[in-house]
Amino acid sequence: MMSDGSGQPGLDQASLFGDACASASVDDTAGYQPLAARLRPDTLAFFAGQHHLLAPGKPLRQAIDSSQLHSMILWGPPGTGKTTLARIAAHSANAHFLQISAVLSGVKEIREAIAQARQHKVSGRDTVLFVDEVHRFNKSQQDAFLPYVEDGTVIFIGATTENPSFELNNALLSRSRVYKLRTLDEADLQVVLTRGIETLGGGIDAEPDQLLQIARQADGDARRALNLLELAADLAEEGVITEQTLEEVLQASLRRFDKGGDLFYDQISALHKAVRGSSPDAALYWLCRMLDGGCDPLYIARRLVRMASEDIGNADPRALTISLEAWQVQERLGSPEGELAIAQAVVYLAAAAKSNAVYSAFKEAMADVRNGASEEVPLHLRNAPTALMKAMEHGADYRYAHDEEGGYAAGENYFPESMQDRRYYFPVDRGLEHKIREKLEVLRNRDHASKNRRYQ
Repeated sequence: MMSDGSGQPGLDQASLFGDACASASVDDTAGYQPLAARLRPDTLAFFAGQHHLLAPGKPLRQAIDSSQLHSMILWGPPGTGKTTLARIAAHSANAHFLQISAVLSGVKEIREAIAQARQHKVSGRDTVLFVDEVHRFNKSQQDAFLPYVEDGTVIFIGATTENPSFELNNALLSRSRVYKLRTLDEADLQVVLTRGIETLGGGIDAEPDQLLQIARQADGDARRALNLLELAADLAEEGVITEQTLEEVLQASLRRFDKGGDLFYDQISALHKAVRGSSPDAALYWLCRMLDGGCDPLYIARRLVRMASEDIGNADPRALTISLEAWQVQERLGSPEGELAIAQAVVYLAAAAKSNAVYSAFKEAMADVRNGASEEVPLHLRNAPTALMKAMEHGADYRYAHDEEGGYAAGENYFPESMQDRRYYFPVDRGLEHKIREKLEVLRNRDHASKNRRYQ
């Protein structure tokens, strides 16, 4: 580890959770605390990762260094330092730090926090109101503290793992700056873990390769990395973390996969885009990431059916059949046989010819229906099962296609008259749709040449 000569780590090797000396705010008499809590830093000098936000000259770094805080929303996966960063920001500005949880708090707790903030305001001290999991607040709860953000009673810092544009009031978003935190890379996590080893003491030792294994299993989550390290240390005999011990700890750990959260939708989005982009290898990777994280294979199967229609369509209609068959295999046989069938479908869909012509046509036709007038069905297209209907000319002059040359009634039109030239479906020049395109062009040419056109 690099040093600045004072025995303290240099900024380039700074850890998310500084050493024991850096965590002066921790009370040694407070009883047991998890390793992650003991190593929580109170300065940016010991904060790892988020270089895109905290490098010199970046707006957030400047705001913290100058003690000129503004309301902000810290958006990122678990274990990326959202709470820690909020505490550091409050400490740098000598502001009172109030933390509430959107899961456990309601309007009553918000009002109590505001009352405390007002008291501190009178004495000339700012208050940082930190709301953890702020996306769990409903709209009325968000509205409850919005006026106090506007008038400066509190400096609002919200933490969320979900996309704030979907979960927060526009009014609150417009008064806050959103900072996107990223998962920590393996190098950052290894520094964190090295600090963890030093803090554990007691002769606990681990090889660099073992720390790398923990870092990889932690999947970008510093808190998780330290929890895994602490568990391994607890199981270590005579302070030695063996490969067997490490294997037991890591096998019991699952990869990060927030079902229903941002990460979930990011990964299914990546799978969909890999299929659309005709990359079977990348599609397989994202499929395995989701399965490894505990995603229900049936959910993926349903999404494959969607991909088959949206991105492949009539360029290769077999894609839809194969997707449905993979779904059936998963339902009937379960895993692992079903997962293999899903993998087969993923590879086929990714390699298949692509067309979104039907998808685009469907959307456009639906838009016309929703936004246009309710056009009457033309008389020639109506059935006439009764004498009255025949007298009203239902079905009059309808041309039965099977009786026409080539089984096609050239010049006939099946739209309302006001829409007679409307087109939605434009087949691409790929796969089977190439043949469909050629056929439709021939038929349209016959329509134009016909002397028996429905609408003149």
